[in-house]
Amino acid sequence: MSRPHAATLVFDYADSTAARLVAASVEQELDDIGGDRTRATLTQSGASIEVRVTADDLTALRAGMNTWFSLVEVAESVAEV
Repeated sequence: MSRPHAATLVFDYADSTAARLVAASVEQELDDIGGDRTRATLTQSGASIEVRVTADDLTALRAGMNTWFSLVEVAESVAEV
């Protein structure tokens, strides 16, 4: 079943090493975040990572986006990228 709401978050870094480090830090959360109303995918391409969040409703989409913004922010601060 496709989800009617989606958002794509794109994070750009100085180089692919920094992007790969952040992606590796957060991708393990893809299957660990509970909830039946949202799903996320993560891809890394060069110096960018892209997180696509899909949701059944706008409230779940907002919550999913906030979760992924926070996860990436923490990874960036720990990695100092």
